[in-house]
Amino acid sequence: MTKKTILEPGKNCWQTVHADKVALLIDGENYFGAFHRALQKARHSVYILAWDIDSRMRLVRGDDDLNGWPSELGAFISALLKKRPELNVYILNWDWAMVYTMEREWLPMYKPVWKSQARLHFKLDGECPLGASQHQKIVVVDDDIAFSGGFDLGKNRWDSSEHAPDDPRRVNPDKQAYPPFHDVQMLVSGDAARALAELARERWWRATGEKLTAPPSRNDSAWPEGVESWFEDIDVGIARTLPQYQTNQEIRDVEQLFIDSIPAARELIYIENQYFTSWKIADLLADSLQQHDGPDIVLVLPLMTGGWLEQVTMDVLRYRVACRLKEADKHKRLRICYPHHAALGESYISLHGKITIIDDNLLRIGSANLSNRSMGLDSECDMVIEASNEQEREQISAFRERLLSEHLDMDRERLQQSLAQSGSLISLIDECQDKPRTLQLLDCQVADFANQMLPSSAVVDPERPLDPEQMAQMFIPVDQPKSARSHWWKIVGVLLAVILLTALWRWTPLSEYLNPETLQATAEAIEAYPLTPLIVITVFSIAGLLAFPVTLLIVTAALTFGPVWGSVYSLVGSLLSAMLGYGVGHYLGRNSVQKLAGSSLNKLSRRLAHHGALAVITVRIIPVAPFAVINLVAGASHIKARDFIIGTVLGMLPGILGITVFADSLVRTVQEPDPAQIGLFVTIVLVVFSVMLGLKMLLNRKQAIEESDTP
Repeated sequence: MTKKTILEPGKNCWQTVHADKVALLIDGENYFGAFHRALQKARHSVYILAWDIDSRMRLVRGDDDLNGWPSELGAFISALLKKRPELNVYILNWDWAMVYTMEREWLPMYKPVWKSQARLHFKLDGECPLGASQHQKIVVVDDDIAFSGGFDLGKNRWDSSEHAPDDPRRVNPDKQAYPPFHDVQMLVSGDAARALAELARERWWRATGEKLTAPPSRNDSAWPEGVESWFEDIDVGIARTLPQYQTNQEIRDVEQLFIDSIPAARELIYIENQYFTSWKIADLLADSLQQHDGPDIVLVLPLMTGGWLEQVTMDVLRYRVACRLKEADKHKRLRICYPHHAALGESYISLHGKITIIDDNLLRIGSANLSNRSMGLDSECDMVIEASNEQEREQISAFRERLLSEHLDMDRERLQQSLAQSGSLISLIDECQDKPRTLQLLDCQVADFANQMLPSSAVVDPERPLDPEQMAQMFIPVDQPKSARSHWWKIVGVLLAVILLTALWRWTPLSEYLNPETLQATAEAIEAYPLTPLIVITVFSIAGLLAFPVTLLIVTAALTFGPVWGSVYSLVGSLLSAMLGYGVGHYLGRNSVQKLAGSSLNKLSRRLAHHGALAVITVRIIPVAPFAVINLVAGASHIKARDFIIGTVLGMLPGILGITVFADSLVRTVQEPDPAQIGLFVTIVLVVFSVMLGLKMLLNRKQAIEESDTP
């Protein structure tokens, strides 16, 4: 790296501020223990900015001394407030997307533990663009010390640096064991802590409209006992990502700092990160790899990201950028690895850290992933140290060696000897491939079909907020009726499906399993339960509320219970589901529903509010948006409940009858594929199609007349 300073306030960081002390806390056992001891010293204020938080999370485990304090987060904070009459605790948690609901504590806003104290202020922060998240992870105590990094106070975050298999302490509040977890948090004191406190108060004001004042100065320090500092009397940079939202201006410090620091590397770029999907970062690294005398690059990533959704999206994007890097690696200076621990068996270490070390000169720990969204869509906060003397460079090197000692299962002395013998880190990694605990090479390979099916990163991992109208058009086509030709193709498709099923019935063993006796026995078994109607209607209600395709439910009911009872169950279940969605929309209000559904549905909202039952009938027969979305928008539009119910029944009845009669006829055609039955089926298809098409044409014409009369 050149001697030119990398950090430039106003360009690639918010500001550089003085820190009296800096500690680097590796893995949950160290961070959560320090957090527990630090809050014991809180006197006036605690700010917690979180992407995820769980009141049941145990901060301290095993035989560690609790000093009489509870180990569970919620109980611990409650005990603090009871003992400290001047203390206020402010928790600002991201108002998360629905996709994360099953991974989080249910309805935290209404948990008694967050409501039991008047001086405990718990708020959800949704002040971010559609599709974005509040991803900063910051804790500030009395404006005196502050934690910032990759750790949330979530249920599956605690682990020791041993990442031992079957560690009995690695159990979440639901009594479930979870995989080993690796992350890092920075602890600072002095002006650096006060700067993070300013950031927290700004976030609180934007989320709640309430301005917080700085607490009074304290004579002693809240620095937790037992935590040794890595640096003292040093400047720390704070780099942020903030998306453009309402009056907020876009801030892209995080991205710009990568742009400025990666090309400055001379010997080694060492990165640990949960995700690696950013094309800009990949291009920067590729340019470095193509240089004849550029630095070695070691990327430490997780074997796989979190759940199935991330694995079929972010892992696919990771594969694409990894291919880009491997293609650029003409001089064999790239290693992409994951922490391998053979004793874990099929499990693996969940690497969650966001760490970048450039040579021995720049150390960066934060919340920002190497993803597009961390560059410009999600809120992020990275803490950065740029060495100004030899002692600070030695400490940055020591921190990297501490991480490598954990990954390669070596003490520091042995690691230093091995590095000296190998000549470079990538050579040492290559030599350790057969060891039971090591940094194993990662090919990032994904299934071909997943790579082919996933759209570009602009949809899955955007770097800027998407316009709500564009997003709605992508996922919810509004007022775009399909041509008559597409309807005829559907009919042709159904007929071809009948022919195929007939062939299967004639010339395969299908007839042995699909026969009237078997179907009747199955139906009778289901219908034998005394609560069958209640069960079926409940399933309809919940599934429809969660945006499960209602048409598929109707077909299933028709095939199981026949056209009569199938129609009854479908109509009652759909109506109840619609009413539940209506109630949710009414409770959330217009602004919240508009944020969920997108501004392009304003026309739908106006139509429902101004035209009553007829508008509901229209949108049920001509579905301009999914069933669940229509229900939410109707509730938020304050259409009368009576009009909504009447419109839903009259609008869905023709479709339900058509689907159930069609499904029943289809089954009979498959079971008895004689010419008469096939002819009857084709006739039913044509009749159903003609009726639905006629209703749509009639309603479209009436709607056009009304709109032409509207000034």
